[in-house]
Amino acid sequence: MSAPVVTAGPSETIADAAKRMADRKVGSVVVVDGLRPIGILTERDLVRFAAAGADPLGTKVSEWMTEDPDCIAPGLEVAEAWSSLGDHGYRHMPVVAGDEVVGIVSMRDLVRIAQIRPVEGTFTDVPRGLKGVVVTETEIGDVRGLEGFYHYRQYSAIDLCEQRPLEDVWRLLFDGALPTTAAERDAFIDEIRPLRDIPLDVATVLPEIATAGDHFTPLNALRTAVSLTATAEGFQPCLDVDRTTLRGNAMRISALVPTFITALYRLRQGLEPVMPHPELPYAANYLYMLTGDEPTPENARAIEQYLISTIDHGFNASTFTSRVVASTGADLGAAVVAGIGALSGPLHGGAPSRALDTLDAIGHPDNADAWIRNAVERGERIMGFGHPVYKTDDPRSNMLRGVAERIGPDSGLVQFAKRVERTIVDTLAELKPGRQLYANVEYYAGVVMELAGLPRQMFTPTFASSRVIGWCANILEQAGDNRIIRPSARYVGPPPPEPVPPLG
Repeated sequence: MSAPVVTAGPSETIADAAKRMADRKVGSVVVVDGLRPIGILTERDLVRFAAAGADPLGTKVSEWMTEDPDCIAPGLEVAEAWSSLGDHGYRHMPVVAGDEVVGIVSMRDLVRIAQIRPVEGTFTDVPRGLKGVVVTETEIGDVRGLEGFYHYRQYSAIDLCEQRPLEDVWRLLFDGALPTTAAERDAFIDEIRPLRDIPLDVATVLPEIATAGDHFTPLNALRTAVSLTATAEGFQPCLDVDRTTLRGNAMRISALVPTFITALYRLRQGLEPVMPHPELPYAANYLYMLTGDEPTPENARAIEQYLISTIDHGFNASTFTSRVVASTGADLGAAVVAGIGALSGPLHGGAPSRALDTLDAIGHPDNADAWIRNAVERGERIMGFGHPVYKTDDPRSNMLRGVAERIGPDSGLVQFAKRVERTIVDTLAELKPGRQLYANVEYYAGVVMELAGLPRQMFTPTFASSRVIGWCANILEQAGDNRIIRPSARYVGPPPPEPVPPLG
C-alpha cells in the first residue's frame, strides 16, 4: 500500500483536492471525517466533473466523491487485494485499521509488485500444449476421444460422410441446420456458385505468387492469395461488422480457397488455371479444376467423403489459432491466413503424404516389423499413427479404409497399407505398452488421395480446402460472443529487476 495516504475533507473544494492529487502524483484522495474514511475521490470522478462543466472553486468534494467506499485490511494478502480490485473494477481502495485510514492500495502498486514476483493465485497451472483444457463453449462440434466418436453439431460426422454431400454439411456448420428439402439445398449451392471465381485484382498477380521462389509450397502461396483477397475486397475487422457481413466474408473465402489451391498448383506446373465448372458439386469441381477433366463419380465421392470428414475436428491447432486471431477483432481473412499457417505444420496437416512416404520406406509388408522397431529405437515419429485425442480407433481412419477398399478393391496399395497397419499397431503395442496408438486419419487419407489421382504435394492443400469451412464456422461463432483469448505464461528466467549494465 501507499502511506501516508493523501486525504481531503468533505467540505474542501474540488479545486483543492485536484491540486493535492496533482502535487502528490496520486490518482485519488480519501475523504475523511477526522481519521475515519467516508468517501473517495478519484481521477475518474474528476473526469466526470470536468465533463459536467461545474465550477471547481465552488463545488465541494462531498458532492462528487463515492460515499462509503469498500476498504481492505492492512494484513490482506497481495493476491486477495488484486482479486478485490479486479472483481469490483476499482483502481484504488483505502486500507483501514479499525476506523482509521492508514494507506491506500492502487492497481499501480500491485502492478509494481507483480514485476518483482507473480501474484500468487492469479495463475492456474495447465498441461503443456493446453491438453485437456477447456477454453470456451462451442455449438459447432466435439471430439470424444475415449469413445472414438466425433460430431458436427448434433450429427455424427461419419454418418454425414456416408449420407450427405459436402454442401449440406457446410450449411450445417454455418447456419446451424441441414437442408430439409431439395429447394433449400439448391438455394445454398446457388449462393456458393458465383463466389468461386477469383477476384480480378488477385488473378493478375496469381502467376507471380505461384512461380515465386525455387521451391513451391502450396499453402504458403495460398496464404498470400487469401490475404490479397481480404485486402482487395475490403474485409473489415470482425469487431466492426455485423454477422451478415461476416458470414458473407466467410462464404466468399470458403468458396474461393479450392479455386486458389488448384489454380496456383497448375500455374506452377506451367498450365493455365481451370475455372470452376458451374454444374459440378464441390468435390467433383475440385478435382476438375486440378486436372481439367471431369472425375469419375467414384473418385469424386471418395474425395468428398474425405473432405467432409476433415471439415472440423474440435479445437485442433489451426482452428484454435483462427479463433485466437478472430478474438482480437481482426478481419476474417487474417484469421483464415493464421489457420493456414498452423495447418502447414507436419505435426498437424502435413502428415498424409508422409504416411505414404512411410509405406514407400517399408517397401514390402515383410519389412514392416523390422522397420518400425528400428524407427522406434531411433526415437522417430511414426507418421499416420497415434492421435492426441483418440485413445481407440480413429473413426475417420476406419471410414477412409472402407473408402479405399471401395475405390481400389484390387489395388496392391490398399492391401499393402492394411497389412502394414496391422503390423505397426501390433508392434507399437509391444514397444509402447499403454500408449494405445492406432492409425489416424492421415494414414488412409493418403491412400484414398493417391488412388483418386491427387499428387502428394496436394494432399495437405486438399485438407485445407475443406478445413477452411470449419475455421470460418468457428470465426463466426467467436465473433458472435467474443472475448479476447489471452492466456498467461509462467516466467522462469533470471529474477528481475536486474540493473541494466553499462556499455563497456
